[in-house]
Amino acid sequence: MHTFSSVLAHLEAVPLSATWLLEEIAEKRGHQDLFTRQSPEQLKRLREHAMIESAVASNRIEGVEVDRDRVGTILFGNGIMRDRDEEEVRGYRKALDLIHTEASKLPLSAETICRLHALSRPSIWDSGAFRQKKCEIIQTYADGTSRVRFTAVAPERVNDMLARSIDAYENTLLTGRIPPLIAVAAFNLDFLCIHPFRDGNGRVSRLLLLLMLYKLGYEAGRYVSLERLIELSKDRYYETLESSSTGWHDGRHNPWPYINYLLYTVDKCYSGFEERFAALVSKKGDKSANVISVLNEIEGEFTVREIEWKCPGVSRETIKLVLKKNPSCFICNGRGMGARWTRIKPIS
Repeated sequence: MHTFSSVLAHLEAVPLSATWLLEEIAEKRGHQDLFTRQSPEQLKRLREHAMIESAVASNRIEGVEVDRDRVGTILFGNGIMRDRDEEEVRGYRKALDLIHTEASKLPLSAETICRLHALSRPSIWDSGAFRQKKCEIIQTYADGTSRVRFTAVAPERVNDMLARSIDAYENTLLTGRIPPLIAVAAFNLDFLCIHPFRDGNGRVSRLLLLLMLYKLGYEAGRYVSLERLIELSKDRYYETLESSSTGWHDGRHNPWPYINYLLYTVDKCYSGFEERFAALVSKKGDKSANVISVLNEIEGEFTVREIEWKCPGVSRETIKLVLKKNPSCFICNGRGMGARWTRIKPIS
């Protein structure tokens, strides 16, 4: 809630870095439907790999480790778990399953948030329940000293503050005053500052990030683990979170370090999606097949450059070769890269 007030009050001061990131993400998102439509079987492997990375990495950020040789059994088997760490990794996978299969049906609500907590923190006494005591985030240093990094919202205010943050987020989507991705990042920051659970807030925040992105149509996180990207930049994650939470209770905080961090992470996720998709296509030897698929769907005139954009990882020479091998299917007007082509019948 406080972050939405801060962002709305200073919307004219949106950093250029955030604007650039939004533009990059929008451009890369344009490839998303092309990838998922062209190579659904290849993408299945990416989904499975991302599922493993997400469940392991999100828990590892919180110090929960499992035996690497047991990961397959924990995530996809039916055996009995050896300890609580294994239960929590499996629980996180179950939460991911719920989001992956039912994102469009899950409302952003206290009930959904508690459900995600219950799945990701199974077998603990307050699983799925908001905390009832005061909470201070303590940072402990290597020399044994510690300090209070942040004091969370008082327990009696958790329900109200969370409800108001949800309302603020949904209202911003309706009014369109804040770009949706900035609104997602703002809510994520508010959630972490409210800190509604005794433990497990970080994991739930990452599950909510995925859920809210999916509901807005940003689905690269299905194929590249956002949690793993956050783990790889964990120091930056904590640094920007502390920077943006300072002064949060009074609405005097600067949300942009953390918002920019999450935007950068989403951008990296889409870059990874493009890179992994290109590698899959290359390994599969389906480059010509992808070009044919795009050409058979395209309507009206097109240029080789437009087909190149629709086929990431495919060289211009491969596109030209497909056109050259099917002269009866196309009419070419002009020369060079500016030449405009028209398909007169599908490539069989």
